[in-house]
Amino acid sequence: MAAEELANKLQSRLVVKQEDAEPRPEPALSPQRSRPQEPDAACGESASELSAILNRRLDINQGNAAPRPSRVFNPYTEFKEFSRKQIKDMEAMFKRYDTGKDGFIDLMELKLMMEKLGAPQTHLGLKNMIKEVDEDFDGKLSFREFLLIFRRAAAGELQEESGLMALARLSEINVSTEGVMGAKDFFEAKMKVAAAGSMFEAEIREEKEEQKRQEVEKKQRQAAFKQLQSTFCS
Repeated sequence: MAAEELANKLQSRLVVKQEDAEPRPEPALSPQRSRPQEPDAACGESASELSAILNRRLDINQGNAAPRPSRVFNPYTEFKEFSRKQIKDMEAMFKRYDTGKDGFIDLMELKLMMEKLGAPQTHLGLKNMIKEVDEDFDGKLSFREFLLIFRRAAAGELQEESGLMALARLSEINVSTEGVMGAKDFFEAKMKVAAAGSMFEAEIREEKEEQKRQEVEKKQRQAAFKQLQSTFCS
């Protein structure tokens, strides 16, 4: 009897050991309660970078930060055909007509410039002037695009009757004395434009005088008609 009890105990222990040795399947998780995943470090870094970009853009829009320039513009290295004095003169002229002080000459500021130079342009003419050198298509002239006007004028790439050529010729910047390529006759051409402007002004004065004469004659005819009418009625 004792032997049977000992055998049963040994048998039960063997069964328990076999059950412990077998791998137990993990309980299935329901779709509603999925196992939480550890946060991905890369995703955290991307989120922080995106947040920094959005915050900086917000600061720029609110005026709390200045936008980073796409590239540094150095007129003395890019426009080597002009002397430092010429570039400084062009910069002074640019700033004089940049009345908004935003670093650009817009359509209205260009209109004022051309009127001051004695070569007023139509609205369409002003838009064509900007379009001809507007490399970034923003509808206004940066200082670099302003310098392009004088470069193209000196190289003979502008049409003689264009508004940009009139701007370059009528400005006080003489690019011929420094030996600029293609600008040997720049001063003579400038004098011709000035002479043409004087003839234009003379024609305007003649038209105004003619209009005054016509108004005087009209008033005289009206006075004579009234006098004749009063005589007839009396």
